[in-house]
Amino acid sequence: MWNYGPGWGMMNGYGYGYGYGPIGMIVWVVILIAIIAAIVWLVRSLTARDVSPPSPRRSAGLAVLEERYARGEINRDEYLQKKQDLLA
Repeated sequence: MWNYGPGWGMMNGYGYGYGYGPIGMIVWVVILIAIIAAIVWLVRSLTARDVSPPSPRRSAGLAVLEERYARGEINRDEYLQKKQDLLA
């Protein structure tokens, strides 16, 4: 249609002749990888759950002591004394 002479390459200058050589293709690949990495990071950050540190593990003896106190097998003073012994 518009012929600007023999120096314009294929498709009258609208093809892969200018700026899309090997270096241009590498630039586009890098841009594509950066976009994909940004999307992955965004999805992971939006779906990440707030992970709190695990609570300290309680001893089995303390759990049994609390159950005995809850059932009324021991009184408060005995519970507090035994709890202090277990935690020391």
